[in-house]
Amino acid sequence: MFPRRIKVLIAYDGTAYHGWQVQPGVATVQSAIETALAGIEGKTIHVTASGRTDAGVHALAQVAAFDLSNPIPVLNLRRALNRVLPPDIRILQAAEATPDFHPRHHALAKTYEYRIWRTEVRPPFERMYTHHHPYPLDVPAMAAAAQVLEGTHDFSAFAAADPADALGRSKVRTIFSTILHEQGPRLLFRVRGSGFLKHMVRNLMGTLLEVGKKNLTMTDMEMFLRPGFPHKAGPRAPASGLFLVNVEYETGFPEEAAEPGRTPGGA
Repeated sequence: MFPRRIKVLIAYDGTAYHGWQVQPGVATVQSAIETALAGIEGKTIHVTASGRTDAGVHALAQVAAFDLSNPIPVLNLRRALNRVLPPDIRILQAAEATPDFHPRHHALAKTYEYRIWRTEVRPPFERMYTHHHPYPLDVPAMAAAAQVLEGTHDFSAFAAADPADALGRSKVRTIFSTILHEQGPRLLFRVRGSGFLKHMVRNLMGTLLEVGKKNLTMTDMEMFLRPGFPHKAGPRAPASGLFLVNVEYETGFPEEAAEPGRTPGGA
């Protein structure tokens, strides 16, 4: 019997994990899911995701895929996985996919959201899901600077060093839209793009915070995007405020899994 290609939609709280990708000796989201699948399949299963989230980063709707010989129906597979996975990782949906489906190569766009808590006292249950910044910020200046990021640019200044750099791959990416707005005590930055480099969204957020603190200007932001700019942009924002919101494909899962009280697609 030929293996079936299965795609899954995953939500996870990244607080306890050293990111998505399997690493020796530490807990990762990928290793937890692969361990659960091995118990169903009876052998090692490799799971490929749409991208690697960093340690402490969360996902509302990560997309992953794997090959499975077990004939278990996808609804029962979802239930079986959720019975054995840790409670901070949930399989939201499971579906049959075409044999050639690849979560990363076939993705058309991804959306991330970064959350900042702005009041002096941050509720304890927001501690792992927002960056606490109770200091003055020029939010209109930050929103204007975020608009500069839209379009196709070389984002080298916003990328962390990566072993893949030795391959000479392009760091040009396209940002389709940016939205920065206040929602009660939260400041939300949502960015949708063709793809993102290592630590790119956190570096974008850290740089925008420097604009908000008046340490950087719009001209600085434009300078960071010049091809061949030799330095790095602003400091990296902490991981805990970052969420992978959704991954888009021509067909497949809904664009995102909404949180309680939020409308899918809203910022």
